[in-house]
Amino acid sequence: MTTYLWLAAGVAVPVSAVALVVLARAGRRALLPALAGLVVLVALTAVFDNVIVGSGVVAYDSTRILGIRLGVAPVEDFSYAIVAALALPALWVLLERRRAR
Repeated sequence: MTTYLWLAAGVAVPVSAVALVVLARAGRRALLPALAGLVVLVALTAVFDNVIVGSGVVAYDSTRILGIRLGVAPVEDFSYAIVAALALPALWVLLERRRAR
């Protein structure tokens, strides 16, 4: 059975790994702000996901989630925020390098 964890991990793990390599190779000037943004985005996701899941705007099939929740939001839902917080700055670094050529 396909679960949200497998769907999220299929994209989140490889994209995050590549993004971290790109950011680490770019140095502290790129990595530290990206990690700070990650912390902020995960915190905001925790607040707003709890609001939308708790109010019933979004619902998850309980047989397809891992069962670990932060408040009422399933932990799998945080993968999207993590990917965005890492992939977008990495993409910026890659595009900046390309422009510099």
